[in-house]
Amino acid sequence: MLATYLKRIEWFVALVLVQVLVLNNVHIAGYATPFIYIYLILKISSGVSRNELVFWGFFLGLTVDIFSNTPGMNAAATTFIAFIRPYLLRLFSPRDNSDEIVPAIKTIGVSPFIKYVITCVLFHHATLLLIDSFSFFDLTFLLIKIGASSLLTIVCVMCIEGFNK
Repeated sequence: MLATYLKRIEWFVALVLVQVLVLNNVHIAGYATPFIYIYLILKISSGVSRNELVFWGFFLGLTVDIFSNTPGMNAAATTFIAFIRPYLLRLFSPRDNSDEIVPAIKTIGVSPFIKYVITCVLFHHATLLLIDSFSFFDLTFLLIKIGASSLLTIVCVMCIEGFNK
């Protein structure tokens, strides 16, 4: 149990540092910015209670907000994704598996994992970037930004997952 929490804290610190120090400064063509800190929420075990998951999501987002000078935007988006993640994981995980699983390619399969990651990332980015723009004034720009950032984040998450095997 303690080892699990220490591993999560290690991932928490590493992902926040990479996000804040490196990736917040990456803006490809003014549209795409990867947000890989949500990898921690994507990889928490399915046996974790929703309250604990939302707690991790909120403090992960709040930490990124503090260092990025964004007033609660990441906290709101990450809390939202932590709240809906159990439903999404249940939607994409195999039906015959009632055990506690850590979402990964080897536990739920390649196709379900990719669908799970794509759905979670799209929900997160749509929430984050809608809060950031706070309007539908330039809907085309907003949709391109959501799509490009989501694509870049999905590629980064799949690379981390590939190295994590």
